[in-house]
Amino acid sequence: MATDDTPPIQPYRVLARKYRPRTFSELIGQDAMVRTVTNAILADRLPHAFILTGVRGVGKTSTARIIARALNCIGEDGSGGPTPEPCGVCVHCRAITEDRHVDVIEMDAASRTGVNDIRELIDGVQYRPLDARFKIYIIDEVHMLSTSAFNALLKTLEEPPEHVKFIFATTETRKVPVTVLSRCQRFDLRRVDVETLISHFNSVAEQETTQVSEEAMGLIARAADGSVRDGLSLLDQAIAHAGVADGGAVLEEAVREMLGLSDGGLIYDLFDEVMHGNVDEALKTFNRLYDSGADPAMILQDLLQLTHWLTRVSLSPSVADGQGVSQIDRERGLSLANSLTIPTLGRTWQVLLKGLKEVQSLSASAQAAEMVLIRLSYMADLPSPADLVRTLKNGPNTAAPVAKQEIKTLSQPSPPSAKEASTIKNHGLQMAGGMRAHDTKPESAAEMVDLSKTSVKPDPLEAIGGPQNFEQVVAMFEERREAILHAMLMKHVHLVRFDHGHIAIRAEPEAPPNLATQVSKLLSEWTDDQWLVSLSDEQGDPTIHELNMAAEATRRIKATNHPLVQAALETFPGATVEAVIEQGLEELCVDEGN
Repeated sequence: MATDDTPPIQPYRVLARKYRPRTFSELIGQDAMVRTVTNAILADRLPHAFILTGVRGVGKTSTARIIARALNCIGEDGSGGPTPEPCGVCVHCRAITEDRHVDVIEMDAASRTGVNDIRELIDGVQYRPLDARFKIYIIDEVHMLSTSAFNALLKTLEEPPEHVKFIFATTETRKVPVTVLSRCQRFDLRRVDVETLISHFNSVAEQETTQVSEEAMGLIARAADGSVRDGLSLLDQAIAHAGVADGGAVLEEAVREMLGLSDGGLIYDLFDEVMHGNVDEALKTFNRLYDSGADPAMILQDLLQLTHWLTRVSLSPSVADGQGVSQIDRERGLSLANSLTIPTLGRTWQVLLKGLKEVQSLSASAQAAEMVLIRLSYMADLPSPADLVRTLKNGPNTAAPVAKQEIKTLSQPSPPSAKEASTIKNHGLQMAGGMRAHDTKPESAAEMVDLSKTSVKPDPLEAIGGPQNFEQVVAMFEERREAILHAMLMKHVHLVRFDHGHIAIRAEPEAPPNLATQVSKLLSEWTDDQWLVSLSDEQGDPTIHELNMAAEATRRIKATNHPLVQAALETFPGATVEAVIEQGLEELCVDEGN
C-alpha cells in the first residue's frame, strides 16, 4: 500500500508574527534600550521590575519575552546563566517562544483589570519557580489596571522575592500611578524612523521572494508612523492587494489605492494650479480625484502633507535626497519649493488646516473642499504684506486690488527700502492674514484718557523713598509676584487719595476684607517705611483696569481712522482692526519673512 510522503501544509502566519524578533539583535530601532539591558545582564545589575513604554507596534511585548528568555536561558549544554544572547534552543527558550512556559506568566491587563486578578497573581509570587531560574510576570497594557489593583500590587512590587521579576508594558505612561513608576526601571521604546523601516521591510520582502518598488515601500513605511508591526501588516496587505502570487510586484499605484491615497501627480497638479490662481483647472483636477473615489478630506490632507514637504525642501533641499523619497517628490517638490516663499507656504498651511476642519464637520464635504480651493486660488491674487505697504505708501487712492499676474506671490518679496522702513516704523502698520493694524503711541496725552493712571505696565520703582503714585504701588506687587493681590488692585480697587505713607482706597465687594491690611504690611516691609492703607466710602477714580480699557478703546478708534488703515480696509472688504499693538521695525521684518 503506497504511502503519501507529502509534508502537511503549514498554516499561513502573518508577517507581523512570522518576523517577530526573538533576540536583542533582531530588535530594530531600539539601540539605547538594548545597550542598557545588555550591560545590566552582563554586570548582574538586574532590576526587579521593568516598565516598557512606547507607541503601538514598536516591540514592547516582544522585548518583554526576549528579556524573559535572556534571564532564564541555560545554554545549549544546560549549564549557562543569564545572557543577553539567549540560545533559542534550550528547553526554556523554546517554551517561552511557544508561550507555554509555566514560570513565565503573561497577563493582559485590558481584560483582567480587577483587584481579584492581581491578588491571584500575588498569591503565586511567594512560591519559587518550578523549573526556571526566575518566575517572570509580564503584564501587558498595565495602565488598564484599576486603582485598587495598583494599590494591591504596590507592596509586592517594592519588595518582591529574589526569584521574581516583573515586566510591564504600556502605551499610556501617564495613566500609571507615580508610585508604581517609581518602583520600576523605565525603558522608552522610540518610534522607528522611516529609513530603518524601509531597510527592514526590504529584508522581509526579500525573504518572502516578493518585489516591492522603492516608491511603494516608502509609502508603506511612512504610513506605518514608526510602528514595525503596523508596517508589516500593511506590507502583508499590499502583497495580497497587488496579487503578486503570479510573480508580479507591489507598485506605488496599488499601495496608493489600498491606502486610499490620492494620485501623487494629480495632487501636485492641483497644488500648482491653486498656487497660480487657476480656479477652473483646479476644480477640474479636484473633480477628477473625487470621481476616482478620493475622499475630499483626504485630498486636503494630501495638500497639507505636500505643503509641509515643500516647506522642508525649501528650508533644506538635502532632505529630497533621503531614502524613501519618491521620484515625484524629489523632482516636482524641488521645482515647486524653489518658486514659493515661506510666508506663502505658511499662509497656505493655515488656510488648508482651517478648511480641513470645515470639510470634516460638514455633510457636503465635496462642496466645502471646493470652497477651500477657491479661497486659496483667489489668495494667489493678493499682494504680499511688503507689496501692500509700498502700495499704500504711494497713496490711499492707489490701493486697489492687484490684478492677476502670470506668477502671483511665487517670488520672494524684496526687503523694504530705508525710506519705506521709516514709514513702516512711524505708522506701525502691519497687515497679514487676519488684518491686524498696529499703531504707535498717542501723539499727546490730551487725546487719551488721563495717561498718568493708564499705563499697562508702569515703570519699575526707581525713586528713593518709596512709590510716588498708585501705579507704582501696583507695579511693586507685580514685580514681587504677588499675583492675587496685584489682580485685586488692578480690577477691584478705586484710588481715593494718595499721599506718601497713606493711601485711601475704595474696595469693591469682590476684594478680600483684609486687602488693606495686607497691602499696608507688604508695602512697609518692602520700603522699610511705615505705610497706612485705609478704606473710604468715597467714589474715587476708576480702577486701573478700567482706565487701560478706555485707553485701548481710544487707541483703536485713532488707529481705525488713520488714512493708511482706512485704505487697507477698503482694499480688503470685510476686514476689521483686531488689535492695536506697538511693534518695532525689527519685529515687522521678521513677520515679513525677510
